[in-house]
Amino acid sequence: MEDKEIIDLYLNRDEAAISATAKKYGNYCYSVAYNILYDKEDAEESVNDTYLGAWNSIPPHKPEVLSSYLGKITRHVSLKRRRDKQAQKRGKGEIALTYEELADCIPAKHDIDAELEAKEIALHINAFLSALPATERHIFICRYWYFDSIGSISRQFGFRETKVKSMLFRTRTKLRDKLKKEGVLLEY
Repeated sequence: MEDKEIIDLYLNRDEAAISATAKKYGNYCYSVAYNILYDKEDAEESVNDTYLGAWNSIPPHKPEVLSSYLGKITRHVSLKRRRDKQAQKRGKGEIALTYEELADCIPAKHDIDAELEAKEIALHINAFLSALPATERHIFICRYWYFDSIGSISRQFGFRETKVKSMLFRTRTKLRDKLKKEGVLLEY
């Protein structure tokens, strides 16, 4: 079934939208959730919450790219679930590690304008990513949006892990330099 047809099912409040979504995007949503949670049951619950989130948000929203829309919902639901379970071991360290890797590129919150700063940073990062070659951009997004492991990314793109690490390092360095140049990231 095509995405437009699935979206039309949601817009018409047809419950078949859920099963069509599960059939076409269930594995994708599960992969996103599992990369964040590293727990089968939690990932499955997040996927179910994704379907509920899509049901509750379409309408009024009408996504242009259904896969991205579902991925964003899954990511949000999974990160919330992760925060709610902070007492447990953190995702095999992958989430903490990805945040640590980006620490040089994202300034710490210093004042009440942090939310506005975050939006400005997001605009700069989006502009930076759109200027990258497709493979470099996809690898960066896999790592820092979907929290894919280095091993998973290397298998997906057919690169050695050392090449993926090197590409990510160079991309982070370019991002940090760009944010410094534009005055978004201040040196201390």
